[in-house]
Amino acid sequence: MPPAATLEKLAKEHGTPIFVVDHDALKRNYEAFTRLLPRVQPYYAVKANPDPEIVRTLYRLGSSFDVASLAEFNLVHENIRRLPARERQDFIWDKIVYANPIKDQFTLEELDQYKPLVTYDNIEEVRKIQKHAPHAGLALRIRVPNTGSMVELSSKFGASPSEAVDLIAAAFDAGLVVEGLCFHVGSQCTNFENYVHALGIARAIMDEAATRGFKMRLLDVGGGFPARYDRAVKPFRTLARILNSTLNRLFPKDIEIIAEPGRFMVASAATLVAEVIGKAYRDGHRCYYINDGTYGTFSGILFDHCQYHVKAMKKGPKEISTVYGPTCDALDIVSQAEYLPNLEIGDLVYSENIGAYSRASATSFNGFPPAKVVHIL
Repeated sequence: MPPAATLEKLAKEHGTPIFVVDHDALKRNYEAFTRLLPRVQPYYAVKANPDPEIVRTLYRLGSSFDVASLAEFNLVHENIRRLPARERQDFIWDKIVYANPIKDQFTLEELDQYKPLVTYDNIEEVRKIQKHAPHAGLALRIRVPNTGSMVELSSKFGASPSEAVDLIAAAFDAGLVVEGLCFHVGSQCTNFENYVHALGIARAIMDEAATRGFKMRLLDVGGGFPARYDRAVKPFRTLARILNSTLNRLFPKDIEIIAEPGRFMVASAATLVAEVIGKAYRDGHRCYYINDGTYGTFSGILFDHCQYHVKAMKKGPKEISTVYGPTCDALDIVSQAEYLPNLEIGDLVYSENIGAYSRASATSFNGFPPAKVVHIL
């Protein structure tokens, strides 16, 4: 997090609420990922935070991108095209994976010109891709355990391992090319055994596919890499050791390994600064109202099952307080139990590690605009 003095200065300059993105933190996260997982090419999951400046910084560092909509694809494409020629390469599929297994007809038709890499997990999707994006390369998404992850994804996406090779065969029979497999262990995965189980399942499917004449050359290990919101989350280097050992044991060097880190890259790279706009005493304890809430940057409380702590710039004795957002809705509760000093209207508060799945899902409910984004480049 930037120093408190820097945040106070930015709040004075830009007003509040502000969403401060620290690009040095982005760079540290990217460097840690690539250093600790040397076999794995990161494809940043744009849905975690689709800010164009974040896309440009990660691209310059060498990142590829995971997109899940045509709008995200175009955001990445257009922002890379705006870079000076010396900083970009031809936009080819080794820089992007369209990782939403379900795509509408129009999206497929628009993507086809780029010969994209797309995911699928059922026979109807094969038929759509054959008709509307025949130049695409495919990756079959398989269902794997999501036990212990903050956001479970396996009930919505993923072919069962028992049908996987038949779906690979169906794609080849349709004249398409299946490049490999992909999976997702669930967002904010703190149960690292999910990865071990998933990699074992992928290896078994690749072996069965090989016996039927289908050689897979790509493995996408998805996302789920956890942000360290608190010390209960084990360090990333612990997961990296497990992944490196399992990947090297199960997959030869000719298998290309990619991943879709989103939260890991951006969660710790942003801090929200908000302002106390109201104060009351209810049921014997303090209540504060701030100018951002669950319909804004704190939307991750609802949509991402994530709890962000609110901290004060002011020092002093603390007591349990409730923090509400600014809207006229009882759902807009940021926290019912924060230890805060005695704050006054106009005082500043902040929340760290709020860069992922927060502003990305913010709305303008009640007419309150999202926090202004301020970049520290």
